[in-house]
Amino acid sequence: MIIFVILMAKHNILGLNGESLAASYLQEKGYTILDRNWRSGHKELDLVARKDSTLVVVEVKTRSSDNFGSPQDAVDERKIRRLVMAADAYVRLNALDLEVRFDIVTVIDDDGQVKVEHIEDAFFPPIG
Repeated sequence: MIIFVILMAKHNILGLNGESLAASYLQEKGYTILDRNWRSGHKELDLVARKDSTLVVVEVKTRSSDNFGSPQDAVDERKIRRLVMAADAYVRLNALDLEVRFDIVTVIDDDGQVKVEHIEDAFFPPIG
């Protein structure tokens, strides 16, 4: 019998838990989760959801505290460009004809005190 043990860094576990919490939160709000951790090359979409006739691309930012700033501040212009490119690939691959919206869900898990914040229309795709 072979047993594999996978060790994950604490921040990776925190991130996975945050994505699960974000997905549950969105489902409770009537969103349908279509994909989790969808990849296109080196680009990744944390959550892809649908609400009514809108495809919602969700970037999840999880932190153990907000001592070093708001989690959403980590979504900089470079990250936005990568998310937009990945979302474009997702829409093309799945031949979707839906409005696309970009949201951020922040999860702060400070020793069991969990705060989830959903920022709709967090950013718009850059022009050019």
